[in-house]
Amino acid sequence: MGGLGAIGNTPLVALELGGGPGEVWVKVEAANPTGSYKDRMALAMIEAAERDGRLQPGQTVVEYTGGSTGSSLAFVCAVKGYPLKIVSSDAFATEKIRTMRAFGAEVELIHSPGGITPQLIPAMVARAAEIAAETGAFWTDQFNNTDMTDGYRRMGEEILEQVDTLDAFCSYVGTAGAFLGASRALRQKLPKLKRVAVEPGESAVLSGKPAGTHHIEGGGIGYWPPQLSPADFDEVIAIPDAEAFATARKAARQHGIFSGPSTGANLAAALQIAAKDQRVVTIQVDSGLKYLSGPLYA
Repeated sequence: MGGLGAIGNTPLVALELGGGPGEVWVKVEAANPTGSYKDRMALAMIEAAERDGRLQPGQTVVEYTGGSTGSSLAFVCAVKGYPLKIVSSDAFATEKIRTMRAFGAEVELIHSPGGITPQLIPAMVARAAEIAAETGAFWTDQFNNTDMTDGYRRMGEEILEQVDTLDAFCSYVGTAGAFLGASRALRQKLPKLKRVAVEPGESAVLSGKPAGTHHIEGGGIGYWPPQLSPADFDEVIAIPDAEAFATARKAARQHGIFSGPSTGANLAAALQIAAKDQRVVTIQVDSGLKYLSGPLYA
């Protein structure tokens, strides 16, 4: 089992809003072993493939990733003894790339100096598919993998164990796995729960706007995630890069929530929801330690 036993059962904390309306509760997913909620999905994808025979002992695993999924897969594959090939990009945090390599993954980078462009994720997907076809590796294919979504159900169940009731749940959408897995578990017990998808203002595709270049890692892929449908959410809040970055910095200084830009986007959206006198739960996606060399904390 090794460090895999430390995945999940993360704390839920309330932010002190200084007497303002509503409540913001934050699921502290940086408490997972690699500092991100992606540990949950990596373990779920690998163990489901082991159970049904898609993944054989010693077989190579391949995936495209902006970073945290790669770090989590590298961690899980290291413990379980699978070689791992990752396709990523220099558009993502250096710390994430180094973490993948620290766990023994082989990482190939696609150059994208301008940031996360509409072309980048499709290029990464195509290269991962190519490697899988050439080598016979098992491709976890996170965007299309329903095991990934199932891996996040437990996060929603934990929230229900930690807070008696809530009005809304909001989460930044990348693969949409965390959003779907957690919100489905929450909706089973709370049928009136408002499900709010969060996306980057500069690439607000879910809001019906054109894809664009942005700098909020972990989402805003430039097209609808394959597992997400309009019936899966009740509202979309688009948060611009600058607001996500500023909110992440403020959260570290005021609340001790040390995180990346996607958590900043989550918190910015949650504060908007709380202002309507709602109790909202959102997610600290990952640790700020992953972003120390980039512009966020420079």
